[in-house]
Amino acid sequence: MKLHFYKYQGAGNDFILLDNRSSNIELTNEQVAFLCDRRFGIGADGLMLLEEEQGADFRMVYYNSDGGESTMCGNGGRCIAAFAKKLGLVKDEVNFVAIDGPHNAHINNDGIISLHMQNVIGIDAYDGYCILNTGSPHYIKWVDDVMQSEVFKKGREIRNQKEFQPKGINVNFVQRMNDESLWVRTYERGVEDETLSCGTGVTAAAIAASGTATGHFVVPIHTPGGKLEVSFTKNTATSAKDVILKGPAVFVYEGDINF
Repeated sequence: MKLHFYKYQGAGNDFILLDNRSSNIELTNEQVAFLCDRRFGIGADGLMLLEEEQGADFRMVYYNSDGGESTMCGNGGRCIAAFAKKLGLVKDEVNFVAIDGPHNAHINNDGIISLHMQNVIGIDAYDGYCILNTGSPHYIKWVDDVMQSEVFKKGREIRNQKEFQPKGINVNFVQRMNDESLWVRTYERGVEDETLSCGTGVTAAAIAASGTATGHFVVPIHTPGGKLEVSFTKNTATSAKDVILKGPAVFVYEGDINF
């Protein structure tokens, strides 16, 4: 099979993008995993198909690097919006459908993309951690020194805890900074490793960090792959609406692969 592919990254979270509007691309889980392999394939944290969707600009179909179709990916959502603009499908406003429902995004002239995420209903707070779903399920672990956190070891342990099976959970290690920003490192299920950033993860961290407070929040986020921003409004202690993930989406290269 020969594929023409595009490579994008959003704050270091990298993706293979394929234009499947003609519906002629059918990949097995094993083929997706091969394409995402950093030694034998192209290399990426995930793969996305851009497909036709009635009533929207396109449908986003997302696969983790292990080959399995997954839940919503925030960095991927920004990257596929930029990809749609490169294909000439959209200009500055984007409307698409993902596995968790409809999304819209705005593409700024400087390449920064503001992606509207789904509303969050239910924030479960415990001693030292929170659990919430921002299109993907996330475990937020509060730490004093995120750079010293054993993200791979501890993240894998939590991801595989019995109560989160069979699908597992993404695990975020989050440090509150003195300037009210957050430092976030994430272990992603499906990748089964730390990624340089996770869009739904930083969104979950920002919302969880607000605690029981209500109002409008704008939270700067630091990740190993770069800076992001999350804004949202809370009318109750356990829900958030008007959730926007803001950050870069960068075209890296395009090419062909035979496999």
